[in-house]
Formats: sequence, structure tokens, C-alpha cells
Amino acid sequence: MKRRGFITLLSGAAAWPIAARAQQREKMLRVGTVAGNPKSGPQWVAFERRMGELGYQEGKNFSFDFLQAASLDEYEVLYRSLAARMPDIIVAIGPEIGLKSALAVTRTLPIVMIAIDYDPLARGYVTSLARPSGNVTGVAFQQIELAAKRIQIIKDSFPDRPAATMFWDKGSADQWEAARSTAAMLGLQLSGIELREWPYDYGAALDQTPLDYRGLLIVPTSPFFFRDRARLADFALQHRILSMFVFREWVDAGGLMCYGPSITALFERAAEFVDRIARGAQPGDLPIEQPTKFEMVVNLKTARAIGIDLPTAILLRADEVIE
Repeated sequence: MKRRGFITLLSGAAAWPIAARAQQREKMLRVGTVAGNPKSGPQWVAFERRMGELGYQEGKNFSFDFLQAASLDEYEVLYRSLAARMPDIIVAIGPEIGLKSALAVTRTLPIVMIAIDYDPLARGYVTSLARPSGNVTGVAFQQIELAAKRIQIIKDSFPDRPAATMFWDKGSADQWEAARSTAAMLGLQLSGIELREWPYDYGAALDQTPLDYRGLLIVPTSPFFFRDRARLADFALQHRILSMFVFREWVDAGGLMCYGPSITALFERAAEFVDRIARGAQPGDLPIEQPTKFEMVVNLKTARAIGIDLPTAILLRADEVIE
């Protein structure tokens, strides 16, 4: 072998590991988020499962930087910390503070939102659902409209119960306002109790309501109410209260009933948005999606435990009855 050819071969061999490592780095998709619920929650399990189905394996070609917030006040500082780690894509989920904080730290990194507790179009975060423009896309559902819908369901299903209590917090304030407005129009007396410092004291909150309002409890969704879903379901059961929630995870935990979309389906769809952006799509060109399927789930076992007979209309309307 000629000396020049030998040197060229050696040079190529030395450069190959460097090129290979660079290629591996290019293939590593770095996704980051800030969340109020732990990574072990069902929605994040669904997100990571779908990422795996799309070909992303954590530690090989995918890294998931997950920062958990103890309160809504921590979101902004945690998003700044997340941005400093230079993710490829940010997932902004849940309450408005999530998207607001993500946009405060970057207007260039792609953001996949899961807008659960607010309307991103009404708040001006996107220019339209069909063509959001900018660096934001994802999933949003009609939480404000659904908050009103749950009041309608309660009024129709339990006409003998003229009053109810609704717990709410900073992350679910819009839902409270929608529920209060609808209740006033429908003639349902509604007492709203704001929970401020987590862990929430539900017993103390209930004590603030008049006795006549304590037979029916409505709980909107927020990161901390969702984290407390087992506590809330048990609380309602122990106090023999009829309870209305947002997602089926509350009913699976022992709550009486819920009406809303599947939260795990929303997170699975968000994973698909992440994949499309990773493959080259621009966030502003991807239409924001809204769920079209809503489910009512009823826990008949809970109804028996608190000593009530659910109306036949509820049982017939339910998409699933847990025996």
C-alpha cells in the first residue's frame, strides 16, 4: 500500500468514531417539560409509551427532561432552568402558566402545548387553531365549555338537589367562573371554595360551605386536583357526597362520575406532535387539535357505598358504568 493511501485510510478511520458520535448526537431527540404531576402519572406514562411506539427509546435516541413543580409559582423559574438545558422541543401542559412561562423563555424553540385549563386562542397565544403561526402548536380542549356542560348534567340528573359546592384553585379559576355563570342561569345554587396552599385541606374547605350545599361536590381539573384524585375520591366517599369530576381517572379512584375527554389520549396525541416536529414539521404549520369524543363514566360501586340510586337517565347516558 502506498504511504499516501495508508495515511488517508488512517485519517478516515480516526475520523469515523467522531462522525459516528456526531451522528448519534443528531439523532438524540431532547424533549423537556415542567409539570405539576409526577412523571409516574397515567398521562405521562401514556406520553412515553406513545413515544416508544413512534420509535423513541429513552437513553438511546430520546431524552426526557422532566421538572416537577410543587406549586404554580415555580413554573416560571423551572422553565428558565429547562431552557438553559437546551431541549429540542418543549412540552407545555395543563394550566395557562405552563405555556406563558415557556413562551417567556423562548420564542424560537418548538412548543407542543396541551392546553387543559384555558383557551389559548381567546388568550392570544395563537393566531388561529387552523394555522397557529409562531412556535406553538398541540392540543387544546374546550374546558370552559365543558365546565358549563357538567353543571347542566348535574342539574338535569339531580333535580332534587338545588345546591352544590365547587372546589377550585388558581389553575382552575376560569372553570369556576364558567360553572358559576351557568349555575346562576340554570337555578343551581353554587358555593365556590378556593384552595390556595397545597397540600389542600379539603375538610376545612367543606366546613366553609353552608350545610345545604354539602351533598354534591364538583371538582374541576388542575395539576394539583389531579394529583389529589385518590384523596378527593376518598374524601367524597367518606362524607357520602355525590361527586362530579373531569377525567375518568377520578372515577377509577372511587369518584362517582365524570364527563370529559380522555387525558391519556390527549398526551398520546401530543407525543405525535413531538414526532412530527422532530421529523421537520414547523409548529406554526400544524393545526391545533381539539378532542371530539367525550365520555361519561359512572362508578356504581361508589353510588351504592354512599347510599344513592342513580337516575336511570344517567346510567343510560354513561359510556361506561363501573360495577
